[in-house]
Order: sequence, then structure tokens, then C-alpha cells
Amino acid sequence: MDETPPADAESDAESGNEVLPTLNMRWVDYAETAATARFTVVARRLPALIHHALRLAWRAGPADTVTTMSLNLMSGAFTALGLLATTGVLAALLAAGPTPDRVRAALPSLLLVGGAAVAQSLLSAAAGWAQARLEPRVQQQVEMELYEVTSRIDLASYDDSEFYEALMRAEGRGSAAAEQVVSDTVDILTAATSFAAAAIAITTLHPLLLPLLFVTALPEAWAAVHVARSRYLMMLETVGVRYHSAILGRLLSDQWYAGDLRSHTMQDFLLTQYQRVAGIYRDAQLALARKNVVTRLSGDAGSGLASGLVYIALGLLLAASWLPLAVAGTAVLAIRTSRSALSNLIHAVNSCYEEGLYLTDYMTFLETARTHLPPPAAVEVPGRFATIAVEDVSFTYPGGDQPALRDVSLTLSAGQIVALVGENGSGKSTLAKLLAHLYAPDSGCIRWDGVDLATADAQAVRAHVAVIAQDHAHWPMTARVNVVLAEHDDAGRLDRAAASAGTDEVVAELPRGWDTMLDRRFKDSHQLSGGQWQRIAVSRGFYRDAPLIICDEPSSNLDARAEHTLFEAIRRHMRERTVVLITHRLANIRHADVIHVLEHGKVTASGTHDELMAREGTYRDLYLLQAAAYDSPA
Repeated sequence: MDETPPADAESDAESGNEVLPTLNMRWVDYAETAATARFTVVARRLPALIHHALRLAWRAGPADTVTTMSLNLMSGAFTALGLLATTGVLAALLAAGPTPDRVRAALPSLLLVGGAAVAQSLLSAAAGWAQARLEPRVQQQVEMELYEVTSRIDLASYDDSEFYEALMRAEGRGSAAAEQVVSDTVDILTAATSFAAAAIAITTLHPLLLPLLFVTALPEAWAAVHVARSRYLMMLETVGVRYHSAILGRLLSDQWYAGDLRSHTMQDFLLTQYQRVAGIYRDAQLALARKNVVTRLSGDAGSGLASGLVYIALGLLLAASWLPLAVAGTAVLAIRTSRSALSNLIHAVNSCYEEGLYLTDYMTFLETARTHLPPPAAVEVPGRFATIAVEDVSFTYPGGDQPALRDVSLTLSAGQIVALVGENGSGKSTLAKLLAHLYAPDSGCIRWDGVDLATADAQAVRAHVAVIAQDHAHWPMTARVNVVLAEHDDAGRLDRAAASAGTDEVVAELPRGWDTMLDRRFKDSHQLSGGQWQRIAVSRGFYRDAPLIICDEPSSNLDARAEHTLFEAIRRHMRERTVVLITHRLANIRHADVIHVLEHGKVTASGTHDELMAREGTYRDLYLLQAAAYDSPA
């Protein structure tokens, strides 16, 4: 197959029917690297990859690692022993004398061959069992290492496009490559041991036979390399087609698109596109299959020709009396063993090299991600606070052109309801995220009773903050867990939180009450409406019982009655707690103790509702604009 994309793929890319833009898919580069790498490059990189694989395996399961490697080495030793014992069997059987006598003479060597074969089979089976135990341990180990870091890194890291891309590579192909590299390392060791056993056996029989070993194995190894590289190149040529096909398949089957698919009668249009795009990949696979058949036949023919030459060479050695007949027979068996071992070795080396590129992504990401972890705590954060002081805080999102906050200073007192008001993009939600310690200021600081949060443990700070957000997680868990967000719950506190938010009414309608799964992917589950999910989110904040409550558009998706009940509950439930309230519906914040107005990342006004209405400004304009909408005739 040539290295240019199929013509249909080119025309598809040039057509106006593209579903997706071109994406930066690092694995495409890696497949190309693996397909074009020279043997010397692979050989130089292989020891380091094997070293990394063995370290991963050792961390995951030391006993299984030692067992797997040891049993494979012992299996190779018995392979060599069996080949050498075969010489004794053949020598006895081919000797002069009556047949019964020759059979009796061959019996000890025959028993040794049988014993070696049994031992080799048992050791291989035991090694496979140990490897089967090791691989899932490796997978769990790399996933735990990854998730222990990703669950704790600074939230700002996700706003860095390069960091996020590295995370996607590490979490996707990178972590999966770890298990494959370990498996390939075991396969390399196994194949190399088998090949070495054959080489040792044949060298022991006669040194001149060793070159013959390589002569018969090389054609099949050549075929294995070319088959693998042809596959890589086909994957490269069809990457856009396969990605396009996968997305079209999702459009045809995913629940998210199901409504629009039917209402706009797009089935035939998408099915036609899918059939056309999938057909391009099918044709590429068929072409690859034809090419690989030719390659394998060429390799087999080369191996057959080489074997013929080897048999001629063995015949000449026998004719010259340089080689006993029994040794020649054993050499034939050793050569057959080596051919299979070398082919397996080439496959394992190719796979290890390619997967090693992805494993490097994983290891590099972990090193980088650990630098994004919060620093160790220098002080303890107070469990309760009298004041929270925001002092000259500025913040810019990673990759942002303009600061989201500029020199913001304000003070929150315990027990206050503090409202943040402003138009979209004014910095309200960003300030709320900094108050929740989800982000750290670029400059300035936030203090709880004088304690700079930058010097405190991030987890400890967040444990004292409850967030009720417009965009909240729909955890694929039970209704109970979606509120308490923990394994165990306080029944009394759960009932009070549910009653305050109206979630008890939602739960009463669920088929299994609090134990109902809230995700359609599970059996006996139930899917909530947007308003019902919002009540669940409000209950989370109430249940957390934290001294600081941040409510960012908490009434989104709620009807007017539910919204009124919610804000009454906030005023009632949040006594003796500090509440930061963000909402565009300004009638709901009239009773706030203090209102801060933000514009373009700066606090431009502060005061009570009456104070802000008494003077010209953004708050008064927005409030009157909303009030006029209610007062205007229908």
C-alpha cells in the first residue's frame, strides 16, 4: 500500500460534509514514528523501555514480577535441555544393533526429553498465570498514580490547553500503554529466552550450525516487520476516516442526539455518510489484508528457501563426516524452534517500541502534574471565622488575554449574606471560585481571620466551604450519595437539608427513594429533570453544613414558586453562616447585608439595596430594567 491517503478519503476531506475539524492527535505522530523507525533507533530505546516496564511491574506486584520472569527463564532452560536430550535419543535410535536394544538405549534420553517438555509446558503455564495476575495490577497501579494526581492538581491546570491535552494523552492511550509495555517486555523475555535456548543448544551441538539458525529465521522476521509497518501506515492513512466514522456512529446512537436526529429526520443522511466513510476504511483493510498475504507468503517462501539451503548444508556436513546424523536431526528441530521465537521477538519489540512512546507521555505528564499540586500546608485554617478579607486580588485564567479580576478588595463578615452583582463577564463567578479556594490569586491574597489561604491546606479549606452552582455534577450514583457525597450519611442532617431545598418531594417520587440510581445507564434507575437536579444540588450545599456557602445562580432551572421557596430557605437555613450569593434576578438579593457590584473585573460599588438604589450606577440600572419588565403591560 502506498503512503498517500485513499482518493475517497481526500475527496471526503475536501467536501463540505466534514463532521469534525482537524484535531491534534499525538498517536498519529507516534504511529508514523513507529512505522519509520530504524532498527538501531529501536534497539537504543528498548533497554530504557524495558527498565521502565520492570519498575512499573515491581511497584504493582513484586512477587508476580519475579515469578513471571523466573518461570520464563526456567522454561527456556528446559527448552534447551530438551533439544540437547533429543540428540541422545536420535543417536541411540540411529546406532547399529537390534531395534529393541536401540530403543532401550534411547529410553533414558527419551524420558529426559519428555520430562523437559512437561516441565517446559508447566513452567510456561505457570508463567502465563503469573503474568495474568500481574497485568491487571499494573493497570490499576498506573491508573491510581494518575488519578491520585489529577484529583488534587490546581483547577487552573485544566484551563491550560497544553496541560489538558497532555492529560488526555496520559489518561487515554498513555495509561493503557503501561500494561501493554509490561506484557511486551514479558513477551520479549520469553521469545529471547526461547531463541537463546535454541542458539545455545545448536552451538553446543556444533558451532558451524549457528549461522544456519539465523539464515532460516531472518526471512520470517523480515515478513513480521513489514506486516507490522504496513499496518501502522494504513492506520495513518485512514486516521481521519476512522475518526469521522466513530463520530457518525455516535451521532446515530447517542441519547444526546436522539431527539434532534428524529425531529429533523436525519437518519438517512447520517446513515449514507456513515456507509460511505466506513466503506473507505473497509477497503483500506481489505487492501492491507491482500498486501500482508503477499508479504507473509514471501517470508514463508524465503524461509522455505533458506531451510532448503540449510538442509543442503547439513547434508554436505554429514557427507563430509563433520556432523553426526543425530546432531543434524536435532539441529532441524532447533532451527524450527528458533524461527517461531524470532518472529515473536520481532513482534514484541515493535509493539514495545510503539507503546513505549505513549508510556513516555504518561510518565512525562505525571512529572509535570506533580508540579501543579498545592504546596504543603504551613498553617491550619480556622474551622470558623469572623472575617474573610479579599486583599488586592487579581487573577487571569491560563491563556487569557485580559485579567478576570483586577485589584479586588472586600470583606465578608460571619453571618452575612453578601451578593455579587454584575453583567456577564464581570468577574462574579471567578471571585466566587477564588473564595471557594478552587483557584489561587495571581496577586494579592485571601485571608480567613488573618490566615493567608495560600499557606493553608487546600483540602482543609474546601472542607469548610459549600458550593451551590448553576453548573453542577450529575453524579452517576444514588440520590443519597448525590446529596451527601460520601459513603456514610447523617440521617437527621440529610432530612433537614432535603426538606429545606424541597428535595424530599423529589425523592418521594423516586421508585427506590434515596437508593434510586440517578443515571439511565444503570438498571432500575431514574432520570431527573433540570429543576429536580437543581434541588439536589441545593441540598448538597445545605447538607455540607459549612461556615461559608457560595451560591452561584442557585435558582437556575427552578420555576417561580420553587425559586421563592429556595431563597426563603437560604435566608432561614443559613443563619450564622456566611453566604455569597450570585444571581441575575436582583429581586432575590434585596435583603442581602451587602451587595458588591463588579464591572470588568473590578468592584465599582458596594452597599445595601437601598444605598445602591439611591445613587446612579449599574445596580440601579439593572434593577429598574428588570422591574420594568414585570410592570409593563402584557
